[in-house]
Amino acid sequence: MSAREASLVIGRSGALRIGIAGIAIESSTFSPHRTTLDDFRVTRGDELLARYAFLAPGAPLTQGVEWVPLLHAVAVPGGPVTEETYEQLAGEIFELLGTAGPLDGVFVDFHGAMSVLGRTDIEAEFVAGIREVVGPEVLLSASMDLHGNVSRSLADTLDLITCYRKAPHTDAWETRERAARNLVTRLRSGGRRPHKAWVQVPVLLPGEKTSTRIEPARGIYALVDEVEAMDGVLDAAIWVGYAWADEPRCQAAVVVTGDDEQVVAAQAKRLADAYWDARDEFEFVAPTGSLAECVERAIASSARPFFISDSGDNPTAGGAGDTSYTLDLLLRMPAITELTTIYAAIVDPEVTATAVGAGVGATVSVKLGGKIDSGPCGPVPLTAEVVAIDPAGAAVVLGVGGLRVIVTARRKPYHLESDFTELGLSPRDADLVVVKIGYLEPELYAMAADWLLALTPGGVNQDLLRLGHHRIERPMFPFDPDLADPDLTPEVL
Repeated sequence: MSAREASLVIGRSGALRIGIAGIAIESSTFSPHRTTLDDFRVTRGDELLARYAFLAPGAPLTQGVEWVPLLHAVAVPGGPVTEETYEQLAGEIFELLGTAGPLDGVFVDFHGAMSVLGRTDIEAEFVAGIREVVGPEVLLSASMDLHGNVSRSLADTLDLITCYRKAPHTDAWETRERAARNLVTRLRSGGRRPHKAWVQVPVLLPGEKTSTRIEPARGIYALVDEVEAMDGVLDAAIWVGYAWADEPRCQAAVVVTGDDEQVVAAQAKRLADAYWDARDEFEFVAPTGSLAECVERAIASSARPFFISDSGDNPTAGGAGDTSYTLDLLLRMPAITELTTIYAAIVDPEVTATAVGAGVGATVSVKLGGKIDSGPCGPVPLTAEVVAIDPAGAAVVLGVGGLRVIVTARRKPYHLESDFTELGLSPRDADLVVVKIGYLEPELYAMAADWLLALTPGGVNQDLLRLGHHRIERPMFPFDPDLADPDLTPEVL
């Protein structure tokens, strides 16, 4: 018996040892932004362990388990990761795995839609690297975003795999806990590998058309809970896939995991059929229009505050965050500066530094945005008052009449009310709030009296047919709207 095999016998009869690692980012291959190490928040050791509330001392999943935190890196979605950055992060994880001592399992916490320059299917490559270090006996369990991609290689290398069931992702931490719990449960019961029924569905849709707030996604994802509750099933998952990367793995997928091979195969086909059959029913989560149309409708409406999503440059989907198209149009509409309007946000470290140097109350003349993604109009000339500066100097507010433009030194999403109030802005009291976002996150959604989804240009343009995919597998809906019904028979891995 090898030393590793001996450790597994000891672990499964006594204390288990489980490693924690992951690299999490969503990467648009259509964005000119490049993600480097500086974009990632990296945690190791006790700081990484503290990331998971369900692993706090005394929690059920810590009983008889030693969790071994290695390295986790997470970044705001953006453009492709540089090869050097990936190699540094993955290399350190592999090195830490090699020196961690015998492990019974590894909890892999990643997104599933990372792209690395010069690579294809990087999550499958990453997990294969983990497998090479820890060996074939160690169980690997992954938690993913439902906007990730699941190739055959990824599904085959992992032993357990699950993803979010809500969009917006209100169940993200619940999903991570489920992945950890499934791993611990499996190891405690002897570590036998379950069957995995995997099938890809040739559909690629943006998240704004597949929100579980509305049908058909709401009903389809309700089936996941129903399937998971069946005898012989451990877990069930549907991935929408990631629409803004041009890779062969990018499409919807289903995996049902369990001990009854026939049941998991039948239920995986059931879920895949349900998704395919609904392909023509998916619609945007809110009424849409061009930016000009949305702004005009917002101005005419009595609903306040009225939110507009600047969806094409959404940084939490992978947009560069500095496309200036929307700012340019807002400045050309006199009614906007006469109303109380908030625009969040444009990343521009140079302009941020200029405003910080000038100080609150000063007037600055700058060229704002369009320096990463020049888009339709490039940097926009702007003369404005410096209205606010955050204490760290990482964000400023520039004012033109009633328009307040948030400018940041780093790419940052504006999802929470506190993101605004920390800068002295009150979105609840505004007439119009324009946010670089897709579907509204829960706090904004609850705050909005009404909202529209503006179909704007950028690296995450909602009009997928305009982006120019050429590496995805074809035929695929909606690129090939008349394709025949595919064979959705799952493969049991």
